[in-house]
Amino acid sequence: MADVPDTELATLPLDAWHRARNGRMVPFAGYHMPVQYEGIIAEHRWTRSHAGLFDVSHMGQLIVPLDATATLETLLPGDLQAMSEARPKYSLLLNPTGGIVDDLMITKRPDGWYLVVNGATKHGDMDVLRAAGLAFTYLADQALLALQGPDAVAVIAAHAPGVSELGFMQAGAFDLGGVQAWISRSGYTGEDGVEISIPASAADAIADLLLADERVRPIGLGARDSLRLEAGLPLYGHDLDETTTPVAADLLFAINKRRRAEGGFAGSDRILAELEQGAITRRVGFTVEGRQPVREGARILDVEGNEVGRVTSGGFSPSLEAPIGMGYVATHLAEPGTALTLEQRGKLFSAAVARLPFVPHNYHRKGKTA
Repeated sequence: MADVPDTELATLPLDAWHRARNGRMVPFAGYHMPVQYEGIIAEHRWTRSHAGLFDVSHMGQLIVPLDATATLETLLPGDLQAMSEARPKYSLLLNPTGGIVDDLMITKRPDGWYLVVNGATKHGDMDVLRAAGLAFTYLADQALLALQGPDAVAVIAAHAPGVSELGFMQAGAFDLGGVQAWISRSGYTGEDGVEISIPASAADAIADLLLADERVRPIGLGARDSLRLEAGLPLYGHDLDETTTPVAADLLFAINKRRRAEGGFAGSDRILAELEQGAITRRVGFTVEGRQPVREGARILDVEGNEVGRVTSGGFSPSLEAPIGMGYVATHLAEPGTALTLEQRGKLFSAAVARLPFVPHNYHRKGKTA
Protein backbone atom coordinates (compact mmCIF):
# COMPACT_ATOMS: atom_id res chain seq x y z
CA MET A 1 0.00 0.00 0.00
CA ALA A 2 1.19 3.51 -0.74
CA ASP A 3 0.36 6.91 0.70
CA VAL A 4 -2.86 8.29 -0.73
CA PRO A 5 -2.52 10.72 -3.64
CA ASP A 6 -5.14 13.36 -4.33
CA THR A 7 -7.84 11.16 -5.86
CA GLU A 8 -11.58 10.73 -5.81
CA LEU A 9 -11.40 8.25 -2.93
CA ALA A 10 -14.20 8.45 -0.38
CA THR A 11 -13.54 9.48 3.21
CA LEU A 12 -14.58 7.69 6.38
CA PRO A 13 -16.63 9.50 9.04
CA LEU A 14 -13.47 9.39 11.19
CA ASP A 15 -11.08 10.63 8.47
CA ALA A 16 -10.01 13.75 10.40
CA TRP A 17 -9.88 11.73 13.62
CA HIS A 18 -7.37 9.32 12.09
CA ARG A 19 -5.20 12.09 10.67
CA ALA A 20 -5.17 13.95 13.98
CA ARG A 21 -3.69 10.81 15.56
CA ASN A 22 -0.99 10.49 12.89
CA GLY A 23 -2.73 7.69 11.04
CA ARG A 24 -0.88 6.98 7.79
CA MET A 25 -3.66 7.02 5.21
CA VAL A 26 -3.67 4.69 2.19
CA PRO A 27 -6.20 3.80 -0.53
CA PHE A 28 -8.25 0.72 0.33
CA ALA A 29 -11.64 -0.42 -0.97
CA GLY A 30 -12.27 3.00 -2.50
CA TYR A 31 -11.56 4.92 0.72
CA HIS A 32 -8.76 6.75 2.45
CA MET A 33 -8.01 4.42 5.38
CA PRO A 34 -5.35 4.27 8.10
CA VAL A 35 -2.77 1.53 7.54
CA GLN A 36 -0.90 2.22 10.79
CA TYR A 37 -0.33 4.70 13.58
CA GLU A 38 2.71 3.73 15.67
CA GLY A 39 3.64 0.63 13.65
CA ILE A 40 2.08 -2.63 12.50
CA ILE A 41 3.90 -5.00 14.85
CA ALA A 42 3.30 -2.80 17.92
CA GLU A 43 -0.39 -2.43 17.03
CA HIS A 44 -0.73 -6.17 16.40
CA ARG A 45 0.77 -7.07 19.77
CA TRP A 46 -1.29 -4.43 21.58
CA THR A 47 -4.49 -5.95 20.20
CA ARG A 48 -3.44 -9.44 21.26
CA SER A 49 -2.72 -8.23 24.82
CA HIS A 50 -5.12 -5.31 25.42
CA ALA A 51 -7.72 -3.72 23.09
CA GLY A 52 -7.45 -2.31 19.60
CA LEU A 53 -9.95 0.09 18.01
CA PHE A 54 -10.49 -0.43 14.29
CA ASP A 55 -12.49 1.76 11.94
CA VAL A 56 -14.27 -0.54 9.48
CA SER A 57 -16.86 1.96 8.29
CA HIS A 58 -15.97 1.13 4.69
CA MET A 59 -17.95 -2.09 5.10
CA GLY A 60 -21.46 -2.14 3.71
CA GLN A 61 -24.40 -2.39 6.10
CA LEU A 62 -27.71 -3.48 4.57
CA ILE A 63 -31.22 -4.34 5.77
CA VAL A 64 -33.26 -6.86 3.75
CA PRO A 65 -36.95 -7.34 4.73
CA LEU A 66 -37.70 -10.49 6.72
CA ASP A 67 -40.42 -11.47 4.25
CA ALA A 68 -37.70 -11.89 1.61
CA THR A 69 -36.17 -14.90 3.42
CA ALA A 70 -37.01 -17.42 0.70
CA THR A 71 -35.42 -15.27 -2.01
CA LEU A 72 -32.36 -14.56 0.12
CA GLU A 73 -31.92 -18.31 0.58
CA THR A 74 -31.52 -18.67 -3.19
CA LEU A 75 -28.29 -16.65 -2.89
CA LEU A 76 -26.89 -17.84 0.46
CA PRO A 77 -26.24 -21.45 1.58
CA GLY A 78 -27.23 -20.83 5.21
CA ASP A 79 -30.43 -22.05 6.85
CA LEU A 80 -32.04 -18.64 7.42
CA GLN A 81 -35.36 -20.21 8.39
CA ALA A 82 -33.75 -21.77 11.47
CA MET A 83 -31.86 -18.67 12.59
CA SER A 84 -32.69 -17.14 15.96
CA GLU A 85 -32.93 -13.40 16.42
CA ALA A 86 -29.73 -11.50 17.31
CA ARG A 87 -27.45 -14.45 16.52
CA PRO A 88 -25.06 -13.39 13.73
CA LYS A 89 -23.91 -16.03 11.27
CA TYR A 90 -21.11 -16.12 8.72
CA SER A 91 -22.41 -16.72 5.22
CA LEU A 92 -21.53 -16.49 1.56
CA LEU A 93 -23.12 -14.71 -1.39
CA LEU A 94 -22.81 -17.15 -4.29
CA ASN A 95 -22.95 -16.95 -8.07
CA PRO A 96 -24.70 -19.49 -10.36
CA THR A 97 -21.51 -21.53 -10.78
CA GLY A 98 -20.92 -21.83 -7.03
CA GLY A 99 -18.25 -19.14 -6.86
CA ILE A 100 -18.10 -16.76 -3.91
CA VAL A 101 -19.31 -13.25 -4.77
CA ASP A 102 -18.64 -12.12 -1.19
CA ASP A 103 -18.43 -13.39 2.35
CA LEU A 104 -20.58 -11.62 4.92
CA MET A 105 -22.23 -11.61 8.33
CA ILE A 106 -26.01 -11.92 8.53
CA THR A 107 -28.20 -11.33 11.58
CA LYS A 108 -31.95 -11.62 12.06
CA ARG A 109 -33.22 -8.42 13.69
CA PRO A 110 -36.73 -7.05 14.31
CA ASP A 111 -36.23 -4.59 11.44
CA GLY A 112 -35.04 -7.20 8.94
CA TRP A 113 -32.00 -9.22 7.89
CA TYR A 114 -28.93 -7.16 8.79
CA LEU A 115 -26.03 -7.86 6.42
CA VAL A 116 -22.47 -6.62 6.83
CA VAL A 117 -20.59 -7.05 3.55
CA ASN A 118 -17.10 -6.23 2.37
CA GLY A 119 -16.31 -2.64 1.46
CA ALA A 120 -14.69 -3.37 -1.91
CA THR A 121 -17.64 -5.50 -3.06
CA LYS A 122 -20.63 -3.84 -1.43
CA HIS A 123 -21.95 -2.10 -4.55
CA GLY A 124 -21.58 -5.30 -6.58
CA ASP A 125 -23.37 -7.19 -3.81
CA MET A 126 -26.23 -4.74 -3.98
CA ASP A 127 -26.43 -5.31 -7.74
CA VAL A 128 -26.77 -9.07 -7.08
CA LEU A 129 -29.58 -8.44 -4.59
CA ARG A 130 -31.38 -6.16 -7.05
CA ALA A 131 -31.04 -8.72 -9.85
CA ALA A 132 -32.72 -11.27 -7.58
CA GLY A 133 -35.63 -8.88 -7.04
CA LEU A 134 -34.71 -8.13 -3.42
CA ALA A 135 -35.55 -4.81 -1.84
CA PHE A 136 -33.05 -3.55 0.72
CA THR A 137 -31.92 -0.47 2.59
CA TYR A 138 -28.28 0.61 2.40
CA LEU A 139 -27.34 2.10 5.76
CA ALA A 140 -24.98 4.69 4.29
CA ASP A 141 -25.23 6.90 7.38
CA GLN A 142 -24.03 4.18 9.78
CA ALA A 143 -20.40 3.89 10.90
CA LEU A 144 -18.88 0.58 11.98
CA LEU A 145 -16.16 0.24 14.61
CA ALA A 146 -14.49 -2.89 15.96
CA LEU A 147 -12.97 -3.13 19.43
CA GLN A 148 -10.85 -6.26 19.62
CA GLY A 149 -8.64 -7.90 22.23
CA PRO A 150 -8.82 -9.46 25.70
CA ASP A 151 -9.74 -6.13 27.34
CA ALA A 152 -12.27 -5.08 24.69
CA VAL A 153 -15.50 -6.19 26.35
CA ALA A 154 -14.50 -4.86 29.77
CA VAL A 155 -13.82 -1.47 28.16
CA ILE A 156 -17.11 -1.20 26.30
CA ALA A 157 -19.21 -2.72 29.10
CA ALA A 158 -18.32 0.27 31.27
CA HIS A 159 -20.30 2.43 28.82
CA ALA A 160 -22.88 -0.08 27.52
CA PRO A 161 -24.21 -2.16 30.43
CA GLY A 162 -25.20 -5.66 29.38
CA VAL A 163 -22.65 -6.14 26.60
CA SER A 164 -20.58 -8.47 28.79
CA GLU A 165 -23.54 -10.86 28.91
CA LEU A 166 -23.25 -11.52 25.17
CA GLY A 167 -21.54 -14.71 24.08
CA PHE A 168 -19.54 -15.14 20.89
CA MET A 169 -21.78 -14.50 17.87
CA GLN A 170 -24.56 -12.89 19.89
CA ALA A 171 -25.76 -9.32 19.38
CA GLY A 172 -28.22 -6.70 20.53
CA ALA A 173 -29.20 -3.04 20.73
CA PHE A 174 -27.48 -1.07 23.51
CA ASP A 175 -27.15 2.45 24.79
CA LEU A 176 -23.46 3.28 24.32
CA GLY A 177 -22.56 6.58 25.95
CA GLY A 178 -25.97 7.99 25.07
CA VAL A 179 -25.85 6.69 21.49
CA GLN A 180 -28.08 3.90 20.19
CA ALA A 181 -25.73 1.15 19.01
CA TRP A 182 -26.07 -2.33 17.54
CA ILE A 183 -23.27 -4.40 19.08
CA SER A 184 -22.24 -7.94 18.18
CA ARG A 185 -19.66 -10.00 20.03
CA SER A 186 -17.63 -10.90 16.97
CA GLY A 187 -14.68 -9.72 14.94
CA TYR A 188 -11.93 -10.44 12.45
CA THR A 189 -8.86 -10.90 14.64
CA GLY A 190 -9.37 -14.22 16.42
CA GLU A 191 -9.62 -12.31 19.71
CA ASP A 192 -12.62 -11.63 21.89
CA GLY A 193 -14.26 -8.33 21.04
CA VAL A 194 -17.19 -6.50 19.53
CA GLU A 195 -18.31 -4.80 16.34
CA ILE A 196 -20.30 -1.61 16.87
CA SER A 197 -22.75 -0.08 14.40
CA ILE A 198 -23.56 3.56 15.25
CA PRO A 199 -24.75 6.67 13.42
CA ALA A 200 -21.84 8.20 11.51
CA SER A 201 -22.59 11.51 13.20
CA ALA A 202 -21.65 9.91 16.55
CA ALA A 203 -18.46 8.18 15.37
CA ASP A 204 -16.04 10.80 16.73
CA ALA A 205 -17.69 10.89 20.14
CA ILE A 206 -17.76 7.10 20.51
CA ALA A 207 -14.19 6.68 19.25
CA ASP A 208 -13.02 9.30 21.77
CA LEU A 209 -15.02 7.62 24.53
CA LEU A 210 -13.37 4.25 23.91
CA LEU A 211 -9.90 5.64 23.31
CA ALA A 212 -10.03 7.49 26.64
CA ASP A 213 -9.46 4.11 28.30
CA GLU A 214 -5.72 3.46 28.62
CA ARG A 215 -6.26 -0.14 27.50
CA VAL A 216 -7.35 1.03 24.02
CA ARG A 217 -5.22 2.19 21.09
CA PRO A 218 -6.19 2.90 17.47
CA ILE A 219 -5.17 0.12 15.09
CA GLY A 220 -4.74 0.28 11.32
CA LEU A 221 -5.23 -1.98 8.31
CA GLY A 222 -1.73 -3.45 8.55
CA ALA A 223 -2.28 -5.07 11.93
CA ARG A 224 -5.84 -6.01 10.97
CA ASP A 225 -4.36 -8.06 8.13
CA SER A 226 -1.66 -9.76 10.22
CA LEU A 227 -4.17 -10.53 12.99
CA ARG A 228 -6.69 -12.13 10.64
CA LEU A 229 -3.93 -14.11 8.91
CA GLU A 230 -2.75 -15.56 12.24
CA ALA A 231 -6.40 -16.42 12.94
CA GLY A 232 -6.64 -18.27 9.60
CA LEU A 233 -9.46 -16.02 8.37
CA PRO A 234 -9.75 -15.48 4.60
CA LEU A 235 -9.76 -12.04 2.99
CA TYR A 236 -12.14 -11.52 0.09
CA GLY A 237 -10.39 -10.61 -3.15
CA HIS A 238 -7.30 -12.50 -2.04
CA ASP A 239 -8.20 -15.87 -0.49
CA LEU A 240 -11.76 -15.84 -1.90
CA ASP A 241 -13.17 -14.80 -5.25
CA GLU A 242 -15.85 -15.67 -7.79
CA THR A 243 -13.88 -18.68 -9.06
CA THR A 244 -13.59 -20.17 -5.57
CA THR A 245 -16.23 -22.51 -4.14
CA PRO A 246 -17.00 -22.86 -0.43
CA VAL A 247 -15.67 -26.43 -0.54
CA ALA A 248 -12.31 -25.42 -2.00
CA ALA A 249 -12.15 -22.52 0.46
CA ASP A 250 -12.69 -24.92 3.40
CA LEU A 251 -15.79 -23.01 4.52
CA LEU A 252 -18.12 -25.99 4.79
CA PHE A 253 -19.57 -24.75 8.10
CA ALA A 254 -21.38 -22.03 6.14
CA ILE A 255 -23.50 -24.67 4.35
CA ASN A 256 -26.11 -25.82 6.84
CA LYS A 257 -27.55 -29.34 7.09
CA ARG A 258 -30.97 -28.53 5.59
CA ARG A 259 -29.38 -26.74 2.65
CA ARG A 260 -27.05 -29.67 2.00
CA ALA A 261 -30.09 -31.95 1.84
CA GLU A 262 -32.36 -29.65 -0.18
CA GLY A 263 -29.99 -27.51 -2.24
CA GLY A 264 -31.82 -24.66 -3.94
CA PHE A 265 -29.11 -22.02 -3.54
CA ALA A 266 -26.92 -20.51 -6.25
CA GLY A 267 -24.39 -23.01 -7.56
CA SER A 268 -25.79 -25.78 -5.34
CA ASP A 269 -25.41 -28.53 -7.95
CA ARG A 270 -21.66 -27.97 -8.19
CA ILE A 271 -21.17 -27.33 -4.48
CA LEU A 272 -23.13 -30.39 -3.37
CA ALA A 273 -21.19 -32.54 -5.86
CA GLU A 274 -17.93 -31.20 -4.42
CA LEU A 275 -19.16 -31.94 -0.90
CA GLU A 276 -19.60 -35.56 -1.94
CA GLN A 277 -16.58 -36.00 -4.21
CA GLY A 278 -14.18 -33.32 -3.00
CA ALA A 279 -12.85 -30.20 -4.72
CA ILE A 280 -9.78 -30.19 -6.94
CA THR A 281 -8.02 -27.64 -4.75
CA ARG A 282 -8.25 -26.59 -1.12
CA ARG A 283 -7.29 -23.55 0.95
CA VAL A 284 -4.54 -24.36 3.44
CA GLY A 285 -2.23 -22.58 5.81
CA PHE A 286 1.52 -23.02 5.69
CA THR A 287 4.62 -22.10 7.64
CA VAL A 288 7.82 -20.98 5.92
CA GLU A 289 11.40 -21.66 6.95
CA GLY A 290 13.56 -18.64 7.64
CA ARG A 291 12.43 -15.08 8.32
CA GLN A 292 11.37 -13.72 4.93
CA PRO A 293 7.62 -13.63 4.20
CA VAL A 294 6.34 -15.06 0.94
CA ARG A 295 3.65 -12.85 -0.53
CA GLU A 296 0.46 -13.27 -2.53
CA GLY A 297 1.00 -14.61 -6.03
CA ALA A 298 4.02 -16.78 -5.27
CA ARG A 299 3.93 -20.22 -6.85
CA ILE A 300 3.48 -23.33 -4.72
CA LEU A 301 5.46 -26.37 -5.88
CA ASP A 302 5.38 -30.01 -4.81
CA VAL A 303 8.55 -31.93 -3.91
CA GLU A 304 9.10 -32.75 -7.58
CA GLY A 305 8.95 -29.09 -8.62
CA ASN A 306 5.49 -29.17 -10.21
CA GLU A 307 3.29 -26.12 -9.68
CA VAL A 308 0.37 -27.18 -7.51
CA GLY A 309 -1.06 -23.86 -6.37
CA ARG A 310 -0.58 -20.19 -5.53
CA VAL A 311 -0.10 -18.18 -2.35
CA THR A 312 -3.12 -15.98 -1.67
CA SER A 313 -2.03 -14.35 1.62
CA GLY A 314 1.40 -14.16 3.18
CA GLY A 315 3.18 -12.18 5.86
CA PHE A 316 5.24 -12.20 9.01
CA SER A 317 3.50 -13.35 12.18
CA PRO A 318 4.35 -11.05 15.11
CA SER A 319 2.96 -13.63 17.54
CA LEU A 320 4.96 -16.56 16.19
CA GLU A 321 7.88 -14.43 14.98
CA ALA A 322 7.93 -16.41 11.74
CA PRO A 323 6.52 -16.11 8.21
CA ILE A 324 3.13 -17.70 7.56
CA GLY A 325 0.64 -17.75 4.73
CA MET A 326 -2.40 -19.25 3.07
CA GLY A 327 -3.00 -20.51 -0.42
CA TYR A 328 -4.63 -23.15 -2.57
CA VAL A 329 -3.01 -26.49 -3.33
CA ALA A 330 -4.10 -29.68 -5.02
CA THR A 331 -6.34 -31.43 -2.49
CA HIS A 332 -4.08 -34.46 -2.11
CA LEU A 333 -1.39 -32.10 -0.74
CA ALA A 334 -3.62 -30.42 1.87
CA GLU A 335 -2.70 -32.68 4.80
CA PRO A 336 -0.90 -30.83 7.63
CA GLY A 337 2.82 -31.53 7.56
CA THR A 338 3.01 -31.90 3.78
CA ALA A 339 6.27 -30.43 2.49
CA LEU A 340 5.98 -27.69 -0.13
CA THR A 341 8.31 -25.31 -1.95
CA LEU A 342 7.34 -21.71 -2.58
CA GLU A 343 8.81 -19.74 -5.48
CA GLN A 344 8.91 -15.95 -5.26
CA ARG A 345 10.83 -13.87 -7.79
CA GLY A 346 13.07 -16.79 -8.65
CA LYS A 347 13.92 -17.61 -5.03
CA LEU A 348 12.83 -20.88 -3.42
CA PHE A 349 11.51 -21.24 0.14
CA SER A 350 10.84 -24.44 2.09
CA ALA A 351 7.36 -24.60 3.58
CA ALA A 352 4.95 -27.05 5.17
CA VAL A 353 1.15 -27.23 5.36
CA ALA A 354 -0.04 -26.14 8.83
CA ARG A 355 -3.30 -26.46 10.71
CA LEU A 356 -5.43 -23.33 10.91
CA PRO A 357 -5.60 -21.13 12.85
CA PHE A 358 -1.91 -20.42 13.39
CA VAL A 359 -2.74 -18.70 16.70
CA PRO A 360 -5.62 -20.16 18.77
CA HIS A 361 -8.88 -18.21 18.75
CA ASN A 362 -9.82 -16.52 22.00
CA TYR A 363 -13.55 -16.11 21.39
CA HIS A 364 -15.81 -15.84 24.43
CA ARG A 365 -18.04 -18.90 24.34
CA LYS A 366 -21.38 -18.81 26.13
CA GLY A 367 -21.22 -20.05 29.70
CA LYS A 368 -17.74 -18.70 30.36
CA THR A 369 -17.04 -15.54 32.34
CA ALA A 370 -16.29 -12.37 30.42
